[in-house]
Amino acid sequence: MLDGLVISIDAMGGDEAPDMVIKGLEYFLTHEGKGRRARFLLHGDQAKLTPLLAKAPRTRERSEVVHTEKTISMDDKPSQALRRGKDSSMWNAVAAVKAKRAEIALSAGNTGALMAMSKLQLRMKQGVQRPALAALWPKENGVSVVLDVGANIDVDAAQLTEFAVMGEAYHKALYKSESPSIGLLNVGTEDQKGNAVIRAAHERLSESQLGLNYAGYVEGNDISTGTVDVIVTDGFTGNIALKTAEGMAKLIGTFFNEALQGNFWSKMLTFLNAYALFKLKRRIDPRRVNGAVFLGLNGIVIKSHGGTDRVGFANAVNIAILLAETDFMHAIDVRLDALHDEDDNIGFIP
Repeated sequence: MLDGLVISIDAMGGDEAPDMVIKGLEYFLTHEGKGRRARFLLHGDQAKLTPLLAKAPRTRERSEVVHTEKTISMDDKPSQALRRGKDSSMWNAVAAVKAKRAEIALSAGNTGALMAMSKLQLRMKQGVQRPALAALWPKENGVSVVLDVGANIDVDAAQLTEFAVMGEAYHKALYKSESPSIGLLNVGTEDQKGNAVIRAAHERLSESQLGLNYAGYVEGNDISTGTVDVIVTDGFTGNIALKTAEGMAKLIGTFFNEALQGNFWSKMLTFLNAYALFKLKRRIDPRRVNGAVFLGLNGIVIKSHGGTDRVGFANAVNIAILLAETDFMHAIDVRLDALHDEDDNIGFIP
């Protein structure tokens, strides 16, 4: 049995799994995990994992393999995954958290299936209607939290308010911020802008007595400029924004490389500014913020990007450990209890 802080991992989830998963763990333990007490419960096909672990001594030393041949494909619908996914690597990764064999579950697999399995096994926190998928987003002066980025296509004002409360707690836990600012994503900052759901959520957040640092409406460009620390939106809008930003970062990187490799003088400038260019490339690298968290569950589940590489997966592991070392779950419980008490007192209808 593993001791210490245990992370339960779907070793077969992701476009390049299980190779990417094992390489990601080894990368983390080599570059970021020195002195960290984390252990890993790897769920997957032992015949495929054993030769990979043979090439990853640090990971092999800290891991236990739980064999299963069942996997969830990236194309499976959530309903299909629930019907035939029990005893799969993804199901078992979440089940270990439910059984308290691990503190956190991590998967790079099918997002919809992971949400469905997590919700079924761990259940929602009292009063929470749906989990939100919270992603980290680089900005000019640090990192912001954006939620929801894909778990819920349609939401109401009560859910957006819950997202704000949970996003605040997540930012506090990860970045030790005392009073992170919160913005509601809209098509404009004027009071009359937005649909009925957005305006109702704005009213709830504006009138809340929870002490939230609510800044009001923000627009799409505010996500990256760092106007606020937590941006609240529905999963449809958030997912499109996230994928657009990832695509733009890759496009900028491509244009940048082409411009610097065009001729002799460009190559000389690249050589002379190598360190500065390295810092710039690292700053806009989306792998640095890989790892989104399902908020609102009775347990912590982290979703890594399915197409990430070892560096991105290592970052998701780092987020898992940082959260496990905080009172994140208790902080969310306290905030949600206060929010629901407030709603009861003023007669809001969820």
